[in-house]
Amino acid sequence: MNDRDFLAERFETFRPHLRSVAYRMLGSMSEAEDAVQEAWVRLDRSDMDGVQNLQGWLTTVVGRVCLDMLRSRRSRHEEFAGTNLPEPIVTLPDDEGPEQEAELADSVGLALLVILETLTPAERLAFVLHDMFAVPFEDIAGIVGRTPAAARQLASRARRRVQGATPKPDADLALQRSVVDAFLAAARSGDFEALVAVLDPNVVFRVDTGARPPLPRPAVVGAASVAETVLARGASFAPHARPAVVNGSAGAIVVIGGSVRSVVGFTVAGGRIVSIDVVADPAKLQGLAIEA
Repeated sequence: MNDRDFLAERFETFRPHLRSVAYRMLGSMSEAEDAVQEAWVRLDRSDMDGVQNLQGWLTTVVGRVCLDMLRSRRSRHEEFAGTNLPEPIVTLPDDEGPEQEAELADSVGLALLVILETLTPAERLAFVLHDMFAVPFEDIAGIVGRTPAAARQLASRARRRVQGATPKPDADLALQRSVVDAFLAAARSGDFEALVAVLDPNVVFRVDTGARPPLPRPAVVGAASVAETVLARGASFAPHARPAVVNGSAGAIVVIGGSVRSVVGFTVAGGRIVSIDVVADPAKLQGLAIEA
């Protein structure tokens, strides 16, 4: 085995970790893969003599690549008329799924990723790298071009926004599933009162349809309003919903004729649903193939 083959082999051992970093930074599996591949290109072209911690070096490289991608998004003024949700990671109950996808899905729910989208690129990088992956502020400072103290402030601002906007989800997946199953049963039967009973009073309902009709709509807030919306707009889809794990939490996929029409992520806190995120953008569902 030559030096390049050895380096490539080591890189592959770090790929799940790097993809995890990139997904949290970008909210897109396809873009995360691009960022990881760019890290390999830079590694292949670099003189690695003296690099003692290859995983740390690669993590900062991926962070820098993702920061550039996030800044490029903003410079192109990529705006959505409605809600722009991340690409979901879906695991079916009878499908073990790739190990790396299970790692990616763990503790990074759709609702959290939606909040991360509201941060500046530098804030998002500082929060993700430090709070999620324990990267020192000295390393983060080098990526964002600021002092370690300024990098610490970036992470602190991001942390306050995240903690203020995202209730801590219930950790028990079985409890989450029971709540989501009750929601789906109520939606299928058209039971308004039963729906309201499993929804938090301040529940938020978001839908990302991409560029296709119906036109994107703002988020719906409040148990009664969300229940009305679900019964009015989702009644025809509810019978086709199947249980799934979506980004590490109890969720559902809507499958009609073997085609995935949407992925639904739920955030359950205190035994009630606090957010419902429906990804119905075909471009974000391309990789999902479910048997009829």
